[in-house]
Amino acid sequence: MATIGTFNSTETGFTGSIRTLALNVKARISRVENPSDKGPQFRIYAGAVELGAAWQKRSTESDRDYLSVKLDDPSFPAPIYATLTEVEGEEGYQLIWSRQNRD
Repeated sequence: MATIGTFNSTETGFTGSIRTLALNVKARISRVENPSDKGPQFRIYAGAVELGAAWQKRSTESDRDYLSVKLDDPSFPAPIYATLTEVEGEEGYQLIWSRQNRD
């Protein structure tokens, strides 16, 4: 697992930054006003460019809410999947990436 971003909560979503070897952007996660049943509850932007989407989820293990995040851009070889969550002992919210297992 790697922390690839840090965010703070706002009235309309979250603001913060995303940093990887290929990405270093200020980003905002904005709530979608009328999401469809299966559509994302949030859109992710770097400036005016849409960078991804996020879905509100609840962990059955910890009974805590989190955002399931998908970042995508034509410059990426593949989408980046991550989780935005509160981490004990850390301020704000952390965007955490871990490589998916391919068993």
